[in-house]
Amino acid sequence: MRKVIDTGLPRGKSPVELAAVANGTLYVCSIPSRGDGSIVDGGIEAQTEQTLRNLKQSVEAAGATMDDVVQVQVFLSGEEHFQGMNAAYAKFFNAPYPVRATFIAGIIVPGANIEILAQADVSHVNK
Repeated sequence: MRKVIDTGLPRGKSPVELAAVANGTLYVCSIPSRGDGSIVDGGIEAQTEQTLRNLKQSVEAAGATMDDVVQVQVFLSGEEHFQGMNAAYAKFFNAPYPVRATFIAGIIVPGANIEILAQADVSHVNK
């Protein structure tokens, strides 16, 4: 059974949830949005940091930590953003790192150059 997590983050107008748990796994989607829903500017490092702060907030709302994140899928609007994303990404995870794949994709959110999907083990979290 799926349980939607209240992340405290702005949801926007699309018919989506930002985080849900099913069978001991947390599924999260994160973009570089501020609390008011606007997209962070200032380059890929700033956008990556905001996206990962939002991811961390979602993970913690589910009762877990970033060390519980098992897999991350990073979507970038262009390959020129890879090094900046990687530099900011390293600030949020400890070894052993989550399994990660990075894709170049057309991102639909206006102004966003990054979107992240992640899965975390929350089977140990008290229900």
